[in-house]
Amino acid sequence: MRTIGRFSKGVVAIAAIGIVGTTAAACSSDPSPTAEIKSIPGGTTSVKLDTAFVTALTSLKVAPGVVGGAKLDAATGTVSFPITGGNVKVYKKGDVTPYVQGEIDHKGSGLSLKAGSTTVTLTNFTIDPGNNSNLKGDVAANGASAAKQAKLFDLNGNTLQKPTVADGVATLTGTQVLLSKDAAALLNKTFKITALKGGMLIGVATIKADAK
Repeated sequence: MRTIGRFSKGVVAIAAIGIVGTTAAACSSDPSPTAEIKSIPGGTTSVKLDTAFVTALTSLKVAPGVVGGAKLDAATGTVSFPITGGNVKVYKKGDVTPYVQGEIDHKGSGLSLKAGSTTVTLTNFTIDPGNNSNLKGDVAANGASAAKQAKLFDLNGNTLQKPTVADGVATLTGTQVLLSKDAAALLNKTFKITALKGGMLIGVATIKADAK
């Protein structure tokens, strides 16, 4: 586990939905997806952290960090997590409900939050982009498991932009990542604070993967 010195360098983040390639229209009455990821690891889910959220966390004097394969770009305030599997289809809005369906896995990476002698880790993220879109993960406090696949973040796909493919790389961006009510309550209790609220904007997610 690598610890990042200050919140101005980055903190909790994550997630949204991913794609690996566009699909051709099928000769069927059923709608065809406009983009799809088929359990092909190698892409990344990244989150550009919201400045207001980072500023709020700085005052809490909690040191964030990255775990496993996660990376932080301190210059841009972006945290990224390797995609390790999943299967997601993206449809044209209005064709089906929900228009993004499937799951994206990020095993072996995550985030840490440390204050005094207490360290909380959030790892093994799983994104569910369908109805009630959310990101789940495993939670541990000082190495002891606190929850498995708890809902950590809510995902607002209303701001999702149209998928693009350029130079062999598929990109899906625009989904807002919001702190869930349950995660806010857990972190407040663990760190003995009251500043975190459900619905706080964490940042905006971007998925990049090879268009294969």
